[in-house]
Amino acid sequence: MTTLLLIIAMALAAIASSTLPGRAQVAGPSSFADLVDEVGDAVVNITTTNLVASGTGPGPQVPPGSPLEDFFNDFLDRQMPGMPNGPAPRRPNALGSGFVISEDGFIVTNNHVIEGADEIMVEFRDGSELPATVIGTDPNTDIAVLKVEPAAPLTFVPFGDSDVMRVGDWVMAVGNPLGQGFSVSVGIVSARERALSGTYDDFIQTDAAINRGNSGGPLFNMAGEVVGVNTAILSPNGGSIGIGFSMASNVVAGVVNQLREFGETRRGWLGVRIQDVTAEIAEGLGLDVVTGALVTDVPEGPARAAGMEVGDVITTFDGVEVDDTRELVRVVGASGVGETVRVVVYRDGATQTLLVTLGRRETAESEAFPDAPGAEVMPSSEILGLTLAPLTDEAREANGVQDGLLVEAVEPDSEAAERGLEPGDVITEVGQQPVTDVAGFQARVDEADEAGQNSILLLIRRDGTPRFVALPIDK
Repeated sequence: MTTLLLIIAMALAAIASSTLPGRAQVAGPSSFADLVDEVGDAVVNITTTNLVASGTGPGPQVPPGSPLEDFFNDFLDRQMPGMPNGPAPRRPNALGSGFVISEDGFIVTNNHVIEGADEIMVEFRDGSELPATVIGTDPNTDIAVLKVEPAAPLTFVPFGDSDVMRVGDWVMAVGNPLGQGFSVSVGIVSARERALSGTYDDFIQTDAAINRGNSGGPLFNMAGEVVGVNTAILSPNGGSIGIGFSMASNVVAGVVNQLREFGETRRGWLGVRIQDVTAEIAEGLGLDVVTGALVTDVPEGPARAAGMEVGDVITTFDGVEVDDTRELVRVVGASGVGETVRVVVYRDGATQTLLVTLGRRETAESEAFPDAPGAEVMPSSEILGLTLAPLTDEAREANGVQDGLLVEAVEPDSEAAERGLEPGDVITEVGQQPVTDVAGFQARVDEADEAGQNSILLLIRRDGTPRFVALPIDK
């Protein structure tokens, strides 16, 4: 009887516990072997060869005119007759990875794997090799597209949607780590939307082991789709410590399509300089939320033609909410050249919608934003920790402005110094109003103070590059 009661109690406890809320327990794959069999033949090893000019290697160091000079010259002539300039060119090999994206032989890898190569060989999983030609490269995303000419259709893999990947999802990296040939490692997505140093960076971080030689190889989801291209690792010793980065497939796929079609990238260009909106800047502009991209310069180009102005905050681009400058750069770059898009900006306490016909960044940016040298300074009045001076002709030419104030010095312990202002900066606007003298500067500060503002917005130029700074007002 006791045993029967115990069994009933355990059953009731199990039923009760099943009705309580709890975390779902999802078992991981029992094996990745089927996935490896499905995609493995599409992953390739890439070997590159670079010609090195003769005589560039180490050789005997003999002082000119030394009695040993003739001896070494005679020795080298006997070893390499007819080659007065030394040994034949060396041809060192570099190893990387890649993957096939079409049955007719298009292959994706990293640009740094094949950059500067004179010859490229692609080795398949069955040991066969084919020479490859470069279709196009994009150093901005470190992506390259190659082409081989196969005798029969190749096994290939599709791109997946990297935007649906979640932190904690399983992923599998395949490639040629340390030149050891076909190798597989598995892990999870550790983080998303990582940025390293590139303008268009959108990396998936993973703890799947990635080592040298994995560069250019694919990162797969569990459906056998490529969600990233393995590009970089974070490591103090050059080996995997579980922090690897794969360029997200939604970035790569667009680049690959352009390289296949044009042999180069053709990114959309809005024609503005921008900076992130900080809490101080948002207060100075009257924005309720810290979001968007603040326009600091509008040269001749698409944005100016559409009516965009310095001080506008871009909040939406072609239906996409703009969180920060990085988001705006990505969505503009992914847009088509010549495409007309709706851009929503915040200006003077209200929103406006502008229709902008995009240009092409690769051809327009350098003309719109040429580099400029530094500015000369001269002494003048002090305000808010800044020593301000009238503009010189040299400062006007260097920064591309006609009016403004020059920062001669910044008090080391001031709020201005903490906000990054430096001698040589040119202040062109205070409180979103043009400024030409110190009296005008002080008047804008007084007005902001009387209005109860805690900070005032300055538009500065440094070496010709504009940006906004929210400077606290002394109380």
